[in-house]
Amino acid sequence: MRDNTTENATTAAMPVRPASWSSTLKLPKSSFPPRPLAADRDRYLQRCTDDLYTWQARERAEQKPFVLHDGPPYANGALHIGHALNKILKDVICRVKVQEGRRVSYIPGWDCHGLPIEIKALEKQRELSKDGEHKLDAVGIRKVARELAATTVEEQKKGFKEWGVMGDWDKAWKTMDKGFEIKQLGVFQEMAKKGLIFRRYKPVYWSPSSQTALAEAELEYKQDHISRAAFVKFPILDLPAEMRQLGLPLDNLYAVIWTTTPWTLPANRAIAVHSGLEYTVVRRGSDHLIVATSRVEYLSKYLDQQPSEKSEPAPVFLGKSLQGAQYTNKLRGTMPQPIIHADFVSADSGTGMVHLAPGHGMDDYEVCTRLGIEAVAPVNDLGQFTSAALPENLQELEGKSVLNDGNRAVLELLSDYVIASHSYKHKYPYDWRTKLPVITRATEQWFADVGSVKGQALEALSDVKFIPQTGRARLESFVKGRSEWCISRQRAWGVPIPALYADDGTAVITDESVAHIISVINERGIDAWWTDAADASAWIVPGLEGSYRRGKDTMDVWFDSGTSWTQTDQQADVYLEGSDQHRGWFQSSLLTHTSASGRAGPPFKTLITHGFTLDQKGKKMSKSIGNTIAPSQIMDGSLLPPYKAKGSKVAIFQAFGADALRLWVASSDYTRDVVIGTPVLKFNQSALLKYRMIIKMLLGSMHQNIRTSPITKLDQIALTQLREVMTEVNTAYQNHEFYKAINAINRWINTDLSAFYLEAMKDRLYCGDGGGVLEEIFYGLLKMLSPVTPNLVEEAWDYRPDWMVAENQVHPAQRPLTEPIISPERCQLDERIALDLPYVLAANSAVKTAQEVARGKKLIGSSLESAVLFVVPPEFLEVFKRYEDELASIFVVSSVEFAQEEPEESDKWMFGSDFEVKGQKGRALVVPPAGKKCPRCWRFVAPVKDELCGRCEEVVQGVV
Repeated sequence: MRDNTTENATTAAMPVRPASWSSTLKLPKSSFPPRPLAADRDRYLQRCTDDLYTWQARERAEQKPFVLHDGPPYANGALHIGHALNKILKDVICRVKVQEGRRVSYIPGWDCHGLPIEIKALEKQRELSKDGEHKLDAVGIRKVARELAATTVEEQKKGFKEWGVMGDWDKAWKTMDKGFEIKQLGVFQEMAKKGLIFRRYKPVYWSPSSQTALAEAELEYKQDHISRAAFVKFPILDLPAEMRQLGLPLDNLYAVIWTTTPWTLPANRAIAVHSGLEYTVVRRGSDHLIVATSRVEYLSKYLDQQPSEKSEPAPVFLGKSLQGAQYTNKLRGTMPQPIIHADFVSADSGTGMVHLAPGHGMDDYEVCTRLGIEAVAPVNDLGQFTSAALPENLQELEGKSVLNDGNRAVLELLSDYVIASHSYKHKYPYDWRTKLPVITRATEQWFADVGSVKGQALEALSDVKFIPQTGRARLESFVKGRSEWCISRQRAWGVPIPALYADDGTAVITDESVAHIISVINERGIDAWWTDAADASAWIVPGLEGSYRRGKDTMDVWFDSGTSWTQTDQQADVYLEGSDQHRGWFQSSLLTHTSASGRAGPPFKTLITHGFTLDQKGKKMSKSIGNTIAPSQIMDGSLLPPYKAKGSKVAIFQAFGADALRLWVASSDYTRDVVIGTPVLKFNQSALLKYRMIIKMLLGSMHQNIRTSPITKLDQIALTQLREVMTEVNTAYQNHEFYKAINAINRWINTDLSAFYLEAMKDRLYCGDGGGVLEEIFYGLLKMLSPVTPNLVEEAWDYRPDWMVAENQVHPAQRPLTEPIISPERCQLDERIALDLPYVLAANSAVKTAQEVARGKKLIGSSLESAVLFVVPPEFLEVFKRYEDELASIFVVSSVEFAQEEPEESDKWMFGSDFEVKGQKGRALVVPPAGKKCPRCWRFVAPVKDELCGRCEEVVQGVV
């Protein structure tokens, strides 16, 4: 246990100034350690997290809470630096609100379902299986997956707490909790009641590597994907009457398409042109190729010969003349297929003619469905061709992967019709979990009709505050671009789609059937959906006649987390996540809330997004390239060179704990990608060392006498600067611009506090009355640091002197920055100080500049070895006269005088520096002091060498 008594650094009767005193600040004696002590770390962490959260929840229980709703991290794997950025930003916001006097509600959550955890469950089972062939059923997968998720949640929770993140951990929710799942199914029921849930055979993003449908939010796009693109010709079978008048030979007339997915050609059912686009015929040997006129030059680059010169000009016609034409596709035999119009066709790429496979393309599906053209997708869950790919049960394609050998096989089958093929680099969707390509494939899936509610959702965003502002356009664009949301997944680890299927495959989802299913789950648990017999009658709503089985599809995990607004009783004040969540959680939360909540407006008032974490070279952190940084490495200081204390032979790491991690987060402009590396960490470590040095100095200098000592002009300046920085910091905190707050604190500490006020206070502390406004500064500093470095603040507060402990002052983490300083009746601010400050600070800077010249010539060491002569205009003089008795102390010189003109050259040295305020100039001249050095205070104001100055003589005589 430490001694809570702080030794007084100032003794009015001190007969001789310490021999160690110099122009460099020597810290007064204090037991405050230079680094946080490991033995005390848990105690301080408990106080500033769990204890603070519990206190504010209890003491402010009658208030309407400030709700920061947690975007649930995924319960899969160890915590990384991105987690730290996210969670600590949330915690800083909550601490700012607690400091304001608000009751904060922050209930952490976890996203627990989905493919990555299911894959881990399967991998674990394979490791444990002795024969290596044992396969888990759905029930077994769910059991192992739940155990894995639960273990990860506890590990991540422990890490979040170590970072100083406070919250209601006992009420933390998980998407795999029964209560959460029941509410999620309730949202589904409400949407189904409104007709917003439907099942359809249509194209969706399909991941062969995951064997499930995916939503847009589960994709990431690889910019340099390489496809085998091809120009393919299709024989024209028949032409409309208008086109036949052109006299084109049908025997060798072809429609030419360009595709980057040749594997979709077995599912081709039409070719699209644009009715208003101009087309022509290109001659290639005996072939006549129909292409858009503006694409002829592009096509010629890929032909094995240039277009032949013709005695007659090539015919030109509009696309509408081709509508109704018919062609054949070798892969479908002689069956005629139509040429139709599609609005999306353009001459920006390809040939101006687009092959349509409605089973493998979203746009293709829409245009073909309107015309009654069937959608087929002869591809299985593994992304392999089925026997339906070719007619007459041919086997050339069956079993081949459409993304690999199947693609090549299609081109080989069409070899006579392939004009040219080439490698093509372009953007392509990948499964964001397996990092492998996806395909578009028509399957029976469940969809949410978000097109019906997106207008209402977009209107709701009009009152939302976005940080940064660019987030508004980004989220709006994703919402505008969606009409349907594929919400079903072909997995075992998730919340089931509560659908019943008749023997003929007809799906039943009614308000009554879903309500009944929810009641059974509520009674028996969700796993019963998989453990019961497929046709168990308990799941069939009374009154439903016939035989039914339960479906096997589960819900998209974005539907899981997107319904997390059900965990709060009110609109959240803040949602905060990474910028990738505009297409993920932000969007799914908005759409489900608009569809089913019954509440007006969106689920959030303010939506904040942060960037990704980058290494010091600007690269995104990735395990695969080995540039990741673990949060623990920042906390234990192991990323920086070890420190060896003076006189010690052992080097240690500067471990500043969670505060080092938190300071990095708070000092970063999170609205863009955030860089982390050695230079950034060194800067933050220096800042933490500076904070501790200042706190140690303040703790060692505060004694009860300061409450009765007079408030000087210098004190007034310090209080004015303190008020200004606290106002600036408060504004930054309110705007969630934490890096601006940290910049302001650092600037104030380095420029105003350390280099100005504390430097000027040294004489008063050691040789004067020991007064000042150090208590106000100490308290103000801790209030500003409380949201960012709570452990340091708690530690410093614990080391405050006994006389402050006895007063039972309110903890700085619980007092607003806007509140007055500790003793407002004692520290009344003179408003003229703020107007005078530019003059005083400009003059101080000029004095320091001139002193450096003298110091460089070895004429002075300590600044007290100089005096100052100011040559200033009347306006300046009027200001300085108000501070005349304190100017020598303010500028840390032995004396200050004024003159109307600069003196003529003399045999004494003199160095000058100009300064300017409001367009007027003054000049500071540093000159030798007139008096002799006082052995007690070291000022050059004594009448005779080795004798005390008048002030010190009075002090010593008074003690004796």
